[in-house]
Amino acid sequence: MTFDRPVCANCAGPVSEGRCPTCRAIRARLQEEQQQRLFGSLSPAALVALLAALIACALIARHAFA
Repeated sequence: MTFDRPVCANCAGPVSEGRCPTCRAIRARLQEEQQQRLFGSLSPAALVALLAALIACALIARHAFA
């Protein structure tokens, strides 16, 4: 089993196909968790860029008000 393609222990099929009620329940839970993550859709590179931009803004604001 891999994280991106979980296999159902009930029917031994891919969870993404939703063959049995267990698959469908797990798939629904995974979709809800994915939607609830705040930065789940951002790549690590995008998060680093966002952090760098925030630091730059803080430094500019510090210099402007000093």
